[in-house]
Amino acid sequence: MPFADLTIMDYLSRIVDIFLVWFVIYKLIMIIRGTKAVQLLKGIFVIIIVWMLSDFFHLNTLSWMMETVIYWGFLAIIIIFQPELRRALEQLGRGKFFARSGIHEEEERKQRLDAITEAVSYMAKRRIGALISIERETGMGDYIETGIPLNSDLTPELLINIFIPNTPLHDGAVIIQKTQIAAAACYLPLSESPFISKELGTRHRAALGISEVTDSLTVIVSEETGSISITKNGELHRDLSLEKFQQLLGKELIDDNKAKQSSSSIWKRREKTENG
Repeated sequence: MPFADLTIMDYLSRIVDIFLVWFVIYKLIMIIRGTKAVQLLKGIFVIIIVWMLSDFFHLNTLSWMMETVIYWGFLAIIIIFQPELRRALEQLGRGKFFARSGIHEEEERKQRLDAITEAVSYMAKRRIGALISIERETGMGDYIETGIPLNSDLTPELLINIFIPNTPLHDGAVIIQKTQIAAAACYLPLSESPFISKELGTRHRAALGISEVTDSLTVIVSEETGSISITKNGELHRDLSLEKFQQLLGKELIDDNKAKQSSSSIWKRREKTENG
């Protein structure tokens, strides 16, 4: 239908149609973010791009192969993405699929900060070793799969209990997603940086390693000294007082927008103090 013949209702229906398609795609991306499905999705995009290029340059054999892959790809997607599709349907059944993601976000961040600070304060005083990684924008699904799934509410009591020595879950890292403890006893990649101090143990190397490959914040409590450290973007900030720890963590968790503008200066001042 020519644009000149479209009515206001036609324009509105098209706008609503585009918005709904965009919203559904956005929600699906949020569901699979941080899972292995992201890598599979990248592979699908590569196949589509190769198919378009082969068709453009008249590479007939390659174009036929890509068409065959895409033709049977729909069935393959259902099989490959079965866990993610099931999760999406479960969320739709619970009424969470179209829920607003920003509701109570500030309260959740405050709750997360208070729970972690209280647990770290307790463990530092008693020299209970801990390794706590906080997921941010980069998904940590692959690392969560290496541990024991908990999917429990984040409370200081539970965090402390996990890291009590000689308990089944005290080895490895706890990974936190929003206000939930996603998993415990998780394996984090060890940093191979040659500049790490020889006196640092496995927990610090693991915290640095995960900070090099994700944007997560990782908290370490030393079992030997009870000192508190944080890693972020491949940087380790050691021997923090509880007040400084809460300030740095609060800047990152409570207000992300302000953190992006001001936290870099705080971290730099901390680094200058340590090096000066």
